[in-house]
Amino acid sequence: MTARILAAGDQFVRPELLVGALRRELGEGPEITTLELPWPVRPFGRVAEVDEASGDEEEMIAALRGVRVCVTQLAPLTERVLAACPDLELFAVGRGGPVNANLAAAAAHGVAVTAAPGRNASATAEHTVAMLLAAARRVPHTDRELRQGVWRGDYYRYDEVGIELDGACAGLVGYGAVGRRVARILRGFGARVVVHDPFVPAESIEADEVVELAELLGRADVVSLHARLTPETAGLLGAAEIAAMRPGAILVNCARGGLLDYDAVCDALDAGHLFAAAFDVFPEEPLPADSRLPRTPGVVLTPHLAGASKQTAHAAARIVAAEAGRHLRGEPLAHRVN
Repeated sequence: MTARILAAGDQFVRPELLVGALRRELGEGPEITTLELPWPVRPFGRVAEVDEASGDEEEMIAALRGVRVCVTQLAPLTERVLAACPDLELFAVGRGGPVNANLAAAAAHGVAVTAAPGRNASATAEHTVAMLLAAARRVPHTDRELRQGVWRGDYYRYDEVGIELDGACAGLVGYGAVGRRVARILRGFGARVVVHDPFVPAESIEADEVVELAELLGRADVVSLHARLTPETAGLLGAAEIAAMRPGAILVNCARGGLLDYDAVCDALDAGHLFAAAFDVFPEEPLPADSRLPRTPGVVLTPHLAGASKQTAHAAARIVAAEAGRHLRGEPLAHRVN
């Protein structure tokens, strides 16, 4: 019997990218149908019991009729969808954390869920360093002021200038696929890199030192967050930890908004304790109208774009297509999460 596959893409990991990767992996045999979800034009959000999903349960139920394998990035896999789609065997998610899938319910229904670890690691690492440089050298602020006809020569005053990465101490909180790449890039700049990650063996960390979090915060000129958001890491940096950072330090978060108390960061910037901060992720997305962040001096902001590169989209399609191939050939899955 011909296998039916649903390629549920969006306007980043497009359906045609998924179809192309599936054809390269599986040839012309399987029957592939497509669905285009509205992200990122319409922000992702909560769908029933899952987070960061695009689309709705009704369209997924209709699209999954008779489908054995679904490859996607953001389609919702909920208890209701699972109950209505008994033919589904594999739900391959092209992102590092498949929070758009109810993993327990999928396991109970006999549906394997896979992820795509590292698919955007290079893009996120490069964006992190770009944000750090932009914050350290006031790039967005001086660009905006110059376009408004304001020449800020006063930024050359000693108390106003930023730092060089060459010779600076860069503290990385987390040493996964992204943190590892950021460490390599920063060492290339001549920075001294110290790392805190209790979940990674110290002997496998390529850095100048592996230290406890308190020591990192007290020593680093730059602190960059690269931890996954778990119950253990939620609120990892609160007011006390930010107060313990070195005066004049720069804080960067391109990982997850829930790792950090943003009001405490704004307080530290307003008080002059921190020099600057750069954020790509936030506790609530899009930013609410009353957020302090756009109004706080020294903050560089991007709208959750760190992983946005053409290579990321192709990598996501390639990884989920490979999992579809393994499943249909009866081989072990490489990135099963449930």
